[in-house]
Amino acid sequence: MCGTLDYLAPEMVENKAHDYAVDNWTLGILCYEFLYGVPPFEAESQADTFKRIMKVDLSFPASPFVSLEAKNLISQLLVKDSSRRLSLQKIMEHPWIVKNANPMGSCN
Repeated sequence: MCGTLDYLAPEMVENKAHDYAVDNWTLGILCYEFLYGVPPFEAESQADTFKRIMKVDLSFPASPFVSLEAKNLISQLLVKDSSRRLSLQKIMEHPWIVKNANPMGSCN
């Protein structure tokens, strides 16, 4: 196994077959880390991080800067059952993405 432990999806931690859905999991991890400054399942030891990933032990610290829509998106990406994670199409249609997307690249 290689890569940053904090970004591994449960199916990778369990050494099971996986598909593109691990990328959607990682997007959820990145969103959380960008908004909170730390990965969601970080723990004292590697074993504890694995346990938190496997249980999807997810919590959202109080923050006036993180909207309910952002938390909703992250919650729908960090789902243990990979078949239930948001698809790329649903991610692009999610209200938080739509609200914050800037398709023209201009500064608004």
